[in-house]
Amino acid sequence: MERLSVVDEIFLRTHRGLGTPIALQGVWRTADRVDPALLDQLHAALRTGRLGRRVLRARVPGARRAWRPTVRAYPVDYPATPIPGAALLDWADAQGAGLDPEFGPGWRLAAVPVVDGGTLVSLTCSHALADGRGLVHAVDAALARVAAAREDPTAAGMRSGADGTDAVENISAAELSGSMDHLSGAADGPSIPATFGGDSDWIDARRQWWTVLRGTARALRRGIPRRAVTTETEGRELSDRPPRTAILQFPAEEWDRLAAEQGGTANSLFVWLIANLLWDSGFPRERIEASLPVDTRSEPRTDNDLAVTSIGVTRADDPATIREKARVAYEYRMTSPGGMPEEILQVIPDRWAHALARGAGERDILCSNIGSLPDTLLTLGSHRCTGVAARAIHPGLRQLPRTRLSGYLCRIGANYTLALVGLDPVFESSAALVELVGRRAGKLPIPIESWQPRSLT
Repeated sequence: MERLSVVDEIFLRTHRGLGTPIALQGVWRTADRVDPALLDQLHAALRTGRLGRRVLRARVPGARRAWRPTVRAYPVDYPATPIPGAALLDWADAQGAGLDPEFGPGWRLAAVPVVDGGTLVSLTCSHALADGRGLVHAVDAALARVAAAREDPTAAGMRSGADGTDAVENISAAELSGSMDHLSGAADGPSIPATFGGDSDWIDARRQWWTVLRGTARALRRGIPRRAVTTETEGRELSDRPPRTAILQFPAEEWDRLAAEQGGTANSLFVWLIANLLWDSGFPRERIEASLPVDTRSEPRTDNDLAVTSIGVTRADDPATIREKARVAYEYRMTSPGGMPEEILQVIPDRWAHALARGAGERDILCSNIGSLPDTLLTLGSHRCTGVAARAIHPGLRQLPRTRLSGYLCRIGANYTLALVGLDPVFESSAALVELVGRRAGKLPIPIESWQPRSLT
């Protein structure tokens, strides 16, 4: 039985209003209109892939929640009416609504035609289901199955129905609706009993409690731990405005060259840029704390497999000094609260766990380098992609986190794509965020294009 990790459960709690809600999103821009049949095939492959699962509550106190296979999902949303280019990100930002990895579908595939003749395609999932790199692995595997199915339907790992269609597509419309009334029927995998034998709830609970009690006793011998205060905006309510967003892309070769000329790397130049954008917005302090997620997987996995570290950035820093700070920080990643065993967050009530770990990983800025994406994502079937982005969005955000500005960097083909999310009210609009980038981009000798319909340099 596959169990949730500590990180999985942290993101699961955010869906209950305990922390900052986070959904991961991959976005493609294609040069032409995407074939609806292709989206249906991709949807079927995702439903029976690693995203096709939901959280099952444990029946024994202390046992971890488990993953249960399910093919229930929201149907593909692909309206016929195109949207203008200026509305691309507004549409994409709305695709995180209604995701629930426990009681409802945890992911959504959607697309919309664009007035210029192309299509915007979005795959959004709860952060409990996957991290950024994990979402990449999930969609890459699904696209491989779609490609195999088109070449040889019997070799793609999908069961074929009598009429030649995928059997998974024969599930009723009621089961596809995502209604709360249809979440416990035959579309889920087999039930998981809380019995002895194998990886049962009883055995898992015993293991968890033993780890927690032994680790807590060891921590208490060093004194009563104190929870560090990491969120300086706790209790400040967010206005009605959603986070402001922007997506930019620029030549990878020129970005790498610019970073090397300054003694840095593509990643340290990225961190430098996000920090300076925050200062350009009027951030008053001379030091910015940056949160840096680290991919810890040793093999392609969809699950959350990450750690977080942080560095302090000053106005005197350049990509070279940031590179050195990050190198040292990667050796000292954030640990469990107060030196307690991290498993304690899985055996105590959710509200206690949230209070103990509140604000974990949040700093003034978030700089998430997702890395290189496989070239297979440059096309959707026969459709060429003019841009691919990966980012996090915050559906239903009601309270300001400490993080004021988030950046998500990925490389695909000859380009880097940078997605920005402005969480602080100082970012009055997405257009204002793009303008801010434009002023900073004017100081960088590389061309930067915005997904919003304008060029920055």
